[in-house]
Amino acid sequence: MRGSFPFLSSYGFPPSVYLKRFFRCRTMSTRNYQDAIEHLNSLQTNAAALQAARAEGPRLNPNAITEMIEFLERIEYTCEDLNTLNVIHITGTKGKGSTSAFTDSILRHAKPNWKVGLYTSPHLVAVRERIRINGKPLSEEDFAKYFFEVWDRLQKNGPKTLEFPVMPNYFRYLTLMAFHTFLSEKVNATILEVGIGGAGDSTNIVPRPIVTGITTLGLDHTAVLGKTIGAIAWQKGGIYKPEEGMEVLKKRAEELQAAYFMEVPSLPESGFVKLGTDFSSGSACGITDNFYINYEKVWLVNIKFKTQLLLLQMAHTFLHSVDASELRPELLLQLSAPFLTGLEYTRWPGRCQTVVDPNYQGTTWYLDGAHTAESLSCCMQWFIQVGLGLKEPQSTRVLIFNCTSGRSGPAFLGTILEKTRELLLRQGREETPENFFSHVIFCSNVTYADGHFKGDLTSRALSNTDLVNLTTQHELANAWSQLIPPFPSDAIHVLPSIEHAIQTVRGLSKAERVDVLVTGSLHLVGGIIEVAGLASVALE
Repeated sequence: MRGSFPFLSSYGFPPSVYLKRFFRCRTMSTRNYQDAIEHLNSLQTNAAALQAARAEGPRLNPNAITEMIEFLERIEYTCEDLNTLNVIHITGTKGKGSTSAFTDSILRHAKPNWKVGLYTSPHLVAVRERIRINGKPLSEEDFAKYFFEVWDRLQKNGPKTLEFPVMPNYFRYLTLMAFHTFLSEKVNATILEVGIGGAGDSTNIVPRPIVTGITTLGLDHTAVLGKTIGAIAWQKGGIYKPEEGMEVLKKRAEELQAAYFMEVPSLPESGFVKLGTDFSSGSACGITDNFYINYEKVWLVNIKFKTQLLLLQMAHTFLHSVDASELRPELLLQLSAPFLTGLEYTRWPGRCQTVVDPNYQGTTWYLDGAHTAESLSCCMQWFIQVGLGLKEPQSTRVLIFNCTSGRSGPAFLGTILEKTRELLLRQGREETPENFFSHVIFCSNVTYADGHFKGDLTSRALSNTDLVNLTTQHELANAWSQLIPPFPSDAIHVLPSIEHAIQTVRGLSKAERVDVLVTGSLHLVGGIIEVAGLASVALE
């Protein structure tokens, strides 16, 4: 299903259409998955509203939680009902999605008879990926069923508070739908990934989560959360630097009357553990370092440092606390078989993932949705190693990159090049960042060459002007040229869609083996999986 969002460009797109949204009304009896997606997309915030919000500076809705609670009541639940979901609540800047995925896998392997719900964002190819039960995304039929049950209740039960919105926005709606789905399915445990921040996030209406955790902090979503680590840390309940972090975490734990707070050391002799996806290929995700944990009766996020230690201790604490059998579980000192199996069989597509093209055997895709400076550094550490980005004989390397408006694209490219230089020197390679990639492609996140989106990938947050002029992509191309003046101009490609980018790669792969690194945006990665026909391999 394609969304109707064509735009004007020099590539021959329809001349008078600018991302218009066509909402087709259907009868009750024909409401299906496609109808649900159209209704859901109508709740997206448009580009003009987002731009106005950025211009005003960091400003959070003071009624965010109150509004969300009222929405919950309008779909005929109370906050107390959410306690029955047995929630693990996770936030952070980098790694919160993978932390959620690994934790989900560990719980499912530790408790094979349980039904485990997982709510994450964003999705790669289909929005139903965001709501999973026992590791599987909702089917299109179940998604439509639960979607319209929530929709109908909101239509039936209007706002109680006059100044509150009639309908929730896109993310709030999906959060409500996740709660409804998990309660209807009577899950035994629920992993909730925060959308943005923590304190005012729509997931933050569960009165008594069993465990709450925070992954590494960094500068992201600064237009909403603030432009300093301190401002972001307050929202997420932690702080980035270890010395200051402990004090802030303890203070937040006291403010929120946590059951208890403990500092957790590294696992003794944890050694090497096989991880799912391609995480085991890189040292960026090693199971090392300290972190802090705070659990039970806490709204906000309270764990810090390395992702794997975080998820292991959270899963351990949850399993020993969910039935209130242990108020103060002992530290996890050794990984049991279910933990090891859960780590090994975790699947989290689009993150440090290698996909051999099923249709073009000479092309290998390296997919990582890194979109912060820290995660891009980890992405390069994963890619630039023997057997992945470094091969004998060497394939032609191509970089496909995009980032959303408002993020520091040129700075991100600088991070990529600096990390590339460091890793090539460490590997003793004669190559340099100047000749590491043979081609770089900067394309928009528009799915198809005719200017349309796949319905699930539709984004009203993209500026019409930016899309028409490819403003962001030209800025990235100019930044690349300034960072690497000798780089051939004819090898820098500015393209209006993901399909154009794939066509360019296909042209190269006819004559040579090609390794393609796709990064900078999960939306970009999802579009590549869709258009290149990788779903049968990448999402299996």
